[in-house]
Parts: sequence; C-alpha cells; structure tokens
Amino acid sequence: MSERNLPTDPYKGTRDFYPEDMAVQRYIFDTWAKTAELFGFERYDASVLEPSELYKSKGAENEEMVNEQTYTFIDRGDREVTLRPEMTPTVARMVAAKRRDLSFPVRWYSIPNLFRYERPQRGRLREHWQLNCDMFGAQDAAADIEIIALAAQTLIAFGATPDMFGIRINNRATLNAYLENAGITDDATIRAVTNVIDKKAKVSASEFDAMLTTAAGRELTLPEETPLEVQIVLDGLTALGITNAVYDPSIVRGFSYYTGTVFEVFDTSSENNRALLGGGRYDDLTSMFGGEPITGIGFGMGDVTMRDFLETHGLLPDSVRITAPTVAILPTDKAFNLSAAAIAGEFREAGIRTSVDISDKKIAKKIGSASEQGTAYIVVVGEDEEREGTFILKALTTKEETSGTISDLIAKIS
Repeated sequence: MSERNLPTDPYKGTRDFYPEDMAVQRYIFDTWAKTAELFGFERYDASVLEPSELYKSKGAENEEMVNEQTYTFIDRGDREVTLRPEMTPTVARMVAAKRRDLSFPVRWYSIPNLFRYERPQRGRLREHWQLNCDMFGAQDAAADIEIIALAAQTLIAFGATPDMFGIRINNRATLNAYLENAGITDDATIRAVTNVIDKKAKVSASEFDAMLTTAAGRELTLPEETPLEVQIVLDGLTALGITNAVYDPSIVRGFSYYTGTVFEVFDTSSENNRALLGGGRYDDLTSMFGGEPITGIGFGMGDVTMRDFLETHGLLPDSVRITAPTVAILPTDKAFNLSAAAIAGEFREAGIRTSVDISDKKIAKKIGSASEQGTAYIVVVGEDEEREGTFILKALTTKEETSGTISDLIAKIS
C-alpha cells in the first residue's frame, strides 16, 4: 500500500507568495513604509507571540475574542500564549515600557503579521499583514487630523483619487454620552448596542431598527447632528484639502478600548464596497501596564483589502509583477559557465540585476526562457565572445542590439 501524498495547498485562510505575488506584496509594503516615513513615523516591530492576558485584560469582549477568534495555546512552560491578532496592544505595551525614555509625541509604524481564527472570506483571511500607524502622547485634535490625513495619503500614494474612497468619522465618547442620556448606562447593554450599530451597513433599515430596539431594551435612534468633536476633525481635514470625509454615527469600531475619534475608510466602488482601513483614539490603553495613561491614536490597513482595492481600481502597475532580472547571461556551453559568472559579477557591481543560465539547454531554448520570464536583455557568451572580448547586448522586446565590451554594455543599460 502506497503512502498518501501530502496536499500542496497552504493551510486554510493563509497564502503562498510565489515570486509574482511577492513582488506585489513588496510594492504594497514599500509604498506603506515610504508614506508613513514621509509623515515622520519611525518603524518598530515585536514578536508575533504575546501572553494571552495582554488581549484578555480589557474586559469580556476581548476575552471572548481570545477564546473564539485567536490561535491560543499553552507553551512548554505552562504559559498561555496567543499569536497576535492585532498590533495596538503590543505597541501600547512597548510605549509603556519605555515611557521614561521617550520624547512625546512619538510617531511609530509597523507592518506586522497578524492571525485570526475566523471564517475566510473576501478581504479577510486567517493570516494577513497590516500597516499600523500610531501616535502616542498627543491629545489635541490635531493628532486625530494628522492620523486620518496619513491614512488618506497612503491610498493616494498608490495612485488613488479622492472619489475612489470615502472617510467616515464618529466619536465614541460622544456616542457613549448620547446612550447615557438615553438611559443606557451598563456596560453589557452598551456593548450590545454598539455591536448592533457596527452592523448597520450590513442589514436593512427595518432590521437595524428592530435589532437596535432589542439590544437597547427600548426604542432608540442614532444621533443626527454632527458632534462638535467630530466637526473639529472634519474642519481640520477640509483645511488640508481632504473633502471626502463625513460624520457617520454608525462607525463605532469593534474594540471597547476606543475612547474618542473613530474612523473607517471605505472603497466607493460597487465592486468592492467595503472598509479598507479603520482606527481611532485609545487614551486609556497603556493604563493596564501601570502609571498615568498615555494618549494614543492610530489605524490599521490590511494587505488583503489593499490589494483588492488596487485591483478593483486598476492601480496595480504591470511593472510591479515583473520579477525577472534585468540581464540574463547565456553561456553557449557549460565550458563558458565560469566566464559567464564573472561577466555577471561586473553587471551586479554596477547595480544591475543579473542571472546566469547554467542549464544544459540549447542557446535558443535559453533565449526563449529568458524572454518568457520577462528579462529585458540577454548577453550570449561563447568561444568567439570570450576570445575577442566583445559581446552583444540584445533587448528582447525591441530586438535592438548593442556591441561592445562589458563596460560598454553596462554603460548602455545605465
């Protein structure tokens, strides 16, 4: 009886990144990083493993999330450990640990690998990467405005125009005050009501009204007038030329640690009408590590939804998918492999991506392979070329040929 072959599919809800996919991923990451750094943000990182108590400590909602939606296990030291499902608690921990050494406000960003055990669907997988940008130690509304402006600029950096996305803003503090005025004061009911509000865009108006009444235990409507705190942020964005932001009382964000401004950015295309990113202010999060709380505000933008957005709007340049080297050195026989390697070294010293085809294929097959791969130029190395020291650089798309020494050919490309 033969052994069963192992499957070649990746684990459910995760992805393999073949070179063309990795090229797109690098493009996304590089654009994220460049934009964050243009705003003065510094990059940080941390381990993917965290003590589970880091996520459970903010109440029943977070403990439920750990128990049902995370990869949590007991390690060999009998400690409960979780693969991080989000980055905000981690960065809050790091800031709290170095609070005496930091000069506030701090602007930090990271591109962490995150894990959630949930049903895979469009725009949401069990593993993804996410741009996280956070600012600590700045309580003024100017920080809220800057963070939202950075989120908008991140999309624009990919070639997006303001009509491709919309920004929706609310404030958890004013929402909580509104609920309190309506007689809803206990944590369990507030959590139930905000969970329903968060689903408003996914159900009909009649369903939403019924769900909200049930959760609140009484008839309840959402506020219609823009709170002053939200209007200040909207006015600030308008002053920066960002005019696609609006007040939306249904934006609450899922985590209970948000204390002020909350926002989400949505794709306006009917083909991809979903949230692209979200974030908000969390002024009490560092208090769980002791000491006076340090104000914080930030957002997260996932790579899955980012790629969906780029493909929906045709913003992914064809050139991004090209992973082939610029030049391929093709020895006509294995006897010239070392000469070809030396020539490739000269191109590489000039900063030109160069490969050597050391296969046993005939030269015509090597040329065909280089062309199929998307290589821009080839240089054939054989007996005549080695003897005379003169080579031909051939452009595979235009068929243009340039003859000369290796230095001449490098100069031609450069």
